[in-house]
Amino acid sequence: MTVSGESPNSPNLRLAILILAAGEGSRLGGYPKALLKKGGDSLLKRFIQSTQSFDPIETLVVTGFYSDQIEAEIKLLKQGVANPITWIKNLQPQLGQASSVRLGLESLKSDYDVLLIALCDQPGIASNEIDALLWQFNQRDVNQEIVLPMVNGQRGNPVLFSRAVIDQILSIPGMVCRPYMDLHPELVKTFVTDSQAFVMDVDTQKDIEKLGLDRIQPH
Repeated sequence: MTVSGESPNSPNLRLAILILAAGEGSRLGGYPKALLKKGGDSLLKRFIQSTQSFDPIETLVVTGFYSDQIEAEIKLLKQGVANPITWIKNLQPQLGQASSVRLGLESLKSDYDVLLIALCDQPGIASNEIDALLWQFNQRDVNQEIVLPMVNGQRGNPVLFSRAVIDQILSIPGMVCRPYMDLHPELVKTFVTDSQAFVMDVDTQKDIEKLGLDRIQPH
């Protein structure tokens, strides 16, 4: 079901990417999940590299806890990719993921058509998974504005949003994506898949061991 290549159904789709990397990693004893390493590279680097074939017009990383270390990694990454990468720091990351989502949405600068909102700690997400989401987006009904992966009844990530629905979310003070989706299920195209990549993330030391990850010394 995955389409290979650059989403041939809509080659001119302008893609923006929002990566959430502000968390404390408290269940890991306090550690930046974005800097966990797999196969010699940080999860952040692996994810950003996997997006490059889609030619994103904007990639924005929301930092918070460990912002200095993650921003140092972004500066290194910028040297090796052609597409623009920026970041914004959540000054109150203790308020939780919703605060980072809202800040990220408000901080996007590009004239995008579709936005991919991704977590920084999903080592299984790569170009095939992103391509599958874009394929679903291209096949959506006219009233559908969101593509949500669903694995065995569990919501997954990343999630795709049209520009139109992001503008609607931003028009409501304090609103973020998940409660908006709950309020407007008619806008959501559910992508039912058995791919564990969409629900596999890193919360504990056991997850690190199971997924073959390594902690690295931050820059």
